[in-house]
Amino acid sequence: MSNAISFWRLILLTLVVLVLTIVCACNSNDTSSNSNAPVVSNPPPTALPMPPLNGKSIEKMGWVLADGKHNSFGEFKGKVLILDFYATWCGPCRDSIPHLVALQSRHQDDVRVIGLNVGGEDDLERVPAFAHKFNIQYVLGQPDDDLVELLLSDSQAIPQTFVFDRRGMLAKRFIGFGYNTGMEMDQVVESALQSSAD
Repeated sequence: MSNAISFWRLILLTLVVLVLTIVCACNSNDTSSNSNAPVVSNPPPTALPMPPLNGKSIEKMGWVLADGKHNSFGEFKGKVLILDFYATWCGPCRDSIPHLVALQSRHQDDVRVIGLNVGGEDDLERVPAFAHKFNIQYVLGQPDDDLVELLLSDSQAIPQTFVFDRRGMLAKRFIGFGYNTGMEMDQVVESALQSSAD
C-alpha cells in the first residue's frame, strides 16, 4: 500500500514540476537591459477600450523602421491600420503572426499591419531572423516611447493588437491571442473596411 502511495506522490510531484517548468518558460525573458519590458501574457482574448488620451494627440506618434525612417499614425488615414505590439520571445505573439500575415495579404490595398517590437533592446537584434522564420510580409518597427506609454498605459500584456478604422478611430483592442481571436479580428477588420475616411 505504501509503495502505491509513494508511486502516486512521485507522479503528482513530476506533474507539478512539469507544469511549473512550462509556466516559467512561457514567462521568462532576460529584461536586464530593459526593466520596463512587458511580460508575456496569454489571457483569454479580451478587448479593452483605448486608454484615455489625456490631451495627447496620437496623430504624430509613430514608430521607427529598420532603415531609420519614421512613420506616424496620421499617415495612415484612409486605411485600416492594425498596430500589433509583440516580442520575438513571446509564444502567444508567435501564435498570432500567421493570422496577421494572412490579413495583410488578403487586404493589401486597404489594410496596413504594423508589427511593433516591445521586447527590449536585445530583442531588436532577433527581429530580422524572426521575420524570415515567420514569413512576415508586413512592416516591422520600433514604437516611439510616447506611443507605448499611451497605448499600453493600462496593460502591458502582449500580444496587444489595436485595429483602427479608416478615420483613425479605434475599432477594437485585443489583448492576448486565443482560439477565437483571429475570427473576431477578421470581423472587426471587415467592419472597419466599411467605414468612411471622412
